[in-house]
Amino acid sequence: MSRTIAPGTYVLGPTTATLTVKTKKSGAAAKAGHDLTIEVTDWEATFALGTDPAQSSITLTADATSLKVREGHGGMMALGDQEIASIEQSIDDDVLKATTIAFRSTAITPGAQPGRLDVAGELELHGRTRPISSVITVGEDGTVTGSTIVKQTDWGMKPYSALFGTLKVVDEVEVLVSATLGTG
Repeated sequence: MSRTIAPGTYVLGPTTATLTVKTKKSGAAAKAGHDLTIEVTDWEATFALGTDPAQSSITLTADATSLKVREGHGGMMALGDQEIASIEQSIDDDVLKATTIAFRSTAITPGAQPGRLDVAGELELHGRTRPISSVITVGEDGTVTGSTIVKQTDWGMKPYSALFGTLKVVDEVEVLVSATLGTG
């Protein structure tokens, strides 16, 4: 029997869903660095699901100082507690600078495949608000996954670099959300 997510308003956050940021490394010293999985630990989203996608909306706010490194892949050595703390401090002080992170959808339309929603909206980040698009997949089992690519320089952010610029974080980072909603 097929189950679908019932129309309604769903509130998501770190106790009911995950919001992660994935970074990649580049540069001549990229082998020394790590591709990171970073979890946003203080955030809230509201997903108002209408019977018609056009009647749906999404809002999200996140605390820019709540990003925590959960995994580091690659690198010449495993990430230690001191390196993780240093990365998190750099995110707070040099990259996001404790600025507001907020998203609101402006249009939600059915995607090309069943269960896919194409979301257009505005992202406020690093003191700038710009349009952004994302894809959300709604599973018949109540799972919701979404992803978008944020190009840091589009919001006036300078991607992190070290070792005199020979180790860099790639400008485009991937933002992912995953949740399970009630079904009807």
